[in-house]
Formats: sequence, C-alpha cells, structure tokens
Amino acid sequence: MPKLKKIPLRQCIACREAKEKRDMLRLVKTPEDKIFLDFSGKASGRGAYICDNPACIAKLKKSRLLDRVFSCRVDESVYTAIEGEYFGRKG
Repeated sequence: MPKLKKIPLRQCIACREAKEKRDMLRLVKTPEDKIFLDFSGKASGRGAYICDNPACIAKLKKSRLLDRVFSCRVDESVYTAIEGEYFGRKG
C-alpha cells in the first residue's frame, strides 16, 4: 500500500479556519522587525498564515491582528502596505 503524503495545514489568524498551507498567504516578521506578505513562502523569520481572501485581509487591519500575533506594536503603515500588496497583486 503506498504511503500517503501528509498535507500540511495552517490556521488563518483572521477567521481561525484550518486550510492547506498552499492555499494560504504567509505573513513574515524578520529579525529586523520588517513585516510583509511572503508570496514565496520561504522568507526567513517568524511566520503567520492568512486566507487568500479579501475579507480576512480586511479583518487583519480592523482587528490589528499582527500586533497580537507578533507580540509587538505594528504601525498602521504596515497594515496599509500589506493591503496594497494583496489587492495590487489581485488586480
């Protein structure tokens, strides 16, 4: 019987739903405290996952979720930049 490959799951920080890692977007906080969307999924640093969904991206800013996830004060411009990156990529 062939060995089944385990599919990695990650939990969205906005809606708390567990989905396959490949269906999620990764947010990264580097050791230099730079926070950005990691489309490659390979950037070094502390990672958090969010659904590839406009509602979850909007909730990220509204609820200031990055402040909680990365245990630090995240500037408003970071949230704006992430929204810009996400919606710019979609358009």
